[in-house]
Amino acid sequence: MLSLTKPLIFPFTMRIFRQLLSLVFLLWVLVTVPLPSEAASSAAIRAYDDAESTSKDYSGQSLIQAEFSDAKLKDANFSGADLRGAVFNGADLKNANLHAVDFSNGIAYITNLSGADLTDAILNSAMMLKTSFRDAKVTGADFTDAVLDRTQTLQLCQTARGVNPVTGVETRESLGCP
Repeated sequence: MLSLTKPLIFPFTMRIFRQLLSLVFLLWVLVTVPLPSEAASSAAIRAYDDAESTSKDYSGQSLIQAEFSDAKLKDANFSGADLRGAVFNGADLKNANLHAVDFSNGIAYITNLSGADLTDAILNSAMMLKTSFRDAKVTGADFTDAVLDRTQTLQLCQTARGVNPVTGVETRESLGCP
């Protein structure tokens, strides 16, 4: 009786092994090969690490939660862009046009915003520590609940004026200027 069961067990385990192997292969294909709808959406870039863009024109684009780490974006145009939750860590945005952007809940850590145009920008609850705002234009910008270094806030207060056209908040008030 023992000799009758041995030939039956081996084909049974080989069949299970082949089925498991087929299942693993199928799962691997499903995970690694994008579906047609995913392939179309993968064209939308979400991270711009170490980017040196050639066009530098992001005006009016939806860049929600986009990442621009160490990006070289000097003179870039972001006017009217939706930058809610975007991250600019170590980015160079010198003289960039950020007119009327929504940068709510965004992060700009160790970022160069020298000479940037932030007029009418919404910067609510943005984290902008160790960021340079030297000669930045902030007329009508709303910094409500934004986190900035005290020295930067005092520097911005020297030229801050106007009211944000969307939120109705005075720039000086949003910065907590004396």
